[in-house]
Amino acid sequence: MAAFSMAIPQDGLAQPQRAWAVAAVALGLIMAVLDGAIANVALPTIAADVHVSPHDSVSIINAYQIAVIVLLLPLASLGEIYGYKRIFQIGVVVFTCASLACALSTTLEQLTLARVIQGCGAAGEMSVTGALIRFAYPRSRLGQGLALNALVVAGSTAAAPSIASAILAVAHWEWLFAINVPIGLVCFAVAWRALPLSPLSSMRFDFISALLSAATFGVGMVGIMGLTHGRDLPLAVGEVAVGVGAGIFLVRRQLSRKEPLLPIDLLRIPLFRLSIMTSIFSFCAQMLAFTAIPFFVQDSLGRSEVTTGLLMTPWPLFVMMTAPIAGRLSDRFPAGLLGGVGLGVYAIGLGLTALLPAHPTNLDIVWRLAICGAGFGLFQSPNNRAIMGAAPRNRSGGANGMLGLARLTGQTFGATIAALIFKLYPHHGQMPVAMGVACALAVIGMVLSLLRLRVGAPATSAARS
Repeated sequence: MAAFSMAIPQDGLAQPQRAWAVAAVALGLIMAVLDGAIANVALPTIAADVHVSPHDSVSIINAYQIAVIVLLLPLASLGEIYGYKRIFQIGVVVFTCASLACALSTTLEQLTLARVIQGCGAAGEMSVTGALIRFAYPRSRLGQGLALNALVVAGSTAAAPSIASAILAVAHWEWLFAINVPIGLVCFAVAWRALPLSPLSSMRFDFISALLSAATFGVGMVGIMGLTHGRDLPLAVGEVAVGVGAGIFLVRRQLSRKEPLLPIDLLRIPLFRLSIMTSIFSFCAQMLAFTAIPFFVQDSLGRSEVTTGLLMTPWPLFVMMTAPIAGRLSDRFPAGLLGGVGLGVYAIGLGLTALLPAHPTNLDIVWRLAICGAGFGLFQSPNNRAIMGAAPRNRSGGANGMLGLARLTGQTFGATIAALIFKLYPHHGQMPVAMGVACALAVIGMVLSLLRLRVGAPATSAARS
């Protein structure tokens, strides 16, 4: 790879440096997003290998998600102060080392701790991808770059079961994590040579807001997990109370700051607020389904890990087929309508999956999940565009951070709800209850999406500022 200039780009990078920079960002993002969901298919096998119950094994997912949520916004702020490239590279190094630790883990405690560290690295990668793309692309093509970023996130999230199936077809579950090591090394090398520098902010890092953010999203969600896992009730309730209290102080502090760590001011824009809420409910439903389906297929139906991944493949396949169509339709129709129709189809697919017969054939499962994927694909691209388009141009970084925070919050709550259902229904009834709840969450998302038709597009002046 040729050496590239490290000067701060005035209006995007020239080719081929831009292509290499985008490749580095995409590799980091794919690893980070995939590892948020790729373990789902292997979760029953991992639970058996480390001798824990299904509802306890969900901590493998939640440990990663919570670590990302806690650090996503603080690391985005540090990227403005010390450089987006530096934060991205540190994230790749931490993520790669933690992936090796995950592969070498032999107990639930070891794997959970390694997943926490892996989530810290993923937060470093994910927190600055939007900003790096903004410096890589010229202003006239920024929309193309942001669309590519959204497609990578959507495709990686949806394709996780299929990729897990392909890996498990030839290797044990440890390779779900070990495969990140060579990819991480390549990503770091490309990022070192190709990623652009960015101007450094003179603002001071807001440690108080960072601590309040950690208490809000970290302690609060650990408390919610404690309630679902049956830990000491007073302790779990206290953790939730700490999270709520810290959240109140965090919001009040952010409203008074010129450059808030948590861009709470963007939620004053009705279209932005409704789009974020729609995203949370849709991803909550998705993670709930992605967590429940593998246990049903493997434990109740006796299918293998590989078969599980293959049965779930229609979901990402139809997401990838529908997303480009939705992207073109979003130029002609409002996101509220497209999102409402998409989430309606999504809810129908989830509802039909909840009504699966006691002994379904592979075809019974496949066509239902295909409907889920088609609806989700129709919803996501217009929704992401609405979130980025509703915010002023000079707040694109904050909007991107909120978009990621909404997705991760939804996924974490989805996994937590799955753990609660596993605890309440340890032997029978998990699947219909889980998919029924997921269907209800998708219906709420549909209603929120349709409410966007009443608020319309953001004001032109705000969108251009």
